[in-house]
Amino acid sequence: MRAYSPSAPEPGEDVVPQRPQALMLTFLGEYLLDGELCVYSRSIIDVLGRVGVSEHATRSTVTRMVNRGLLRRQRHGQRMYFGLTERTRAILADGQHRLRETGAVNRDWDGTWTLLGFSLPGAWHRERHDLRSQLSWAGFGPLQGGLWIAAGTQHVDQIVASLGLAAHVRVFHARTDHLTDVDEMIRDAYDLDGLATRYEVFLKRWQPGTHEPSADPLAAKLRLVTDWLQIIRRDPRLPVRHLPARWPAIPAQDLFHRLDTKLHRRAQATANVLLDTRPDTSAVGPAVDHGRPDG
Repeated sequence: MRAYSPSAPEPGEDVVPQRPQALMLTFLGEYLLDGELCVYSRSIIDVLGRVGVSEHATRSTVTRMVNRGLLRRQRHGQRMYFGLTERTRAILADGQHRLRETGAVNRDWDGTWTLLGFSLPGAWHRERHDLRSQLSWAGFGPLQGGLWIAAGTQHVDQIVASLGLAAHVRVFHARTDHLTDVDEMIRDAYDLDGLATRYEVFLKRWQPGTHEPSADPLAAKLRLVTDWLQIIRRDPRLPVRHLPARWPAIPAQDLFHRLDTKLHRRAQATANVLLDTRPDTSAVGPAVDHGRPDG
């Protein structure tokens, strides 16, 4: 197994820019998911303002999320509050599961692989693009032709059904034979250098001395969790024993958990003071008020 030799990222280099909706989802996952609550629009503006998102960008993000069924409106007197929809709860619960449970380092792989083969008509360019995109997001990598693999037992029923491609897809669960070089197979199917670089950038950005989390613990926590989520959501969680030595996801995950624990109490205390919340009384049915967020 070869060792990974990191290339130093440029100062200030970002893996994925922190877009307002990503920061918004982090905020909702950390401070609204566990309770049946709605949050006042001005509180959202104040929180995202702490991480550099303008009021205009926040209002636009909230409106788009309402229109996409990711938030629901609820009025209390003259104030507009926003709560989670079931779709958003599912997205946020998946993020919290990856953050707190599965993590970035797959040490408990059972040796199985999920193989997905597909054959689509040549003219189906959009369908092929959509399938490949969703497979990549789900942790699959292209092995050869129309054959994709993912570590462990993966369920792709929802992906295939949502694209209407059940008649064109075959799925198997298998183990490799001794003739297969698993390390080489993984290198062929996945961009390990790109994935490793994202972890190296995270380590460089968040190592002690490069960030000052004490200045604003709430802002630091939102940036930290958003950074980490954007990396691990792109990580196919390949078995660590088949990855290069000194794989940077291991120290990166340790650093994330240390900083997250360090920031938690002070960020929560800041949020308790800053956030105006109300019980969510609109848990059934879509929102019908499409007015602007107030302030």
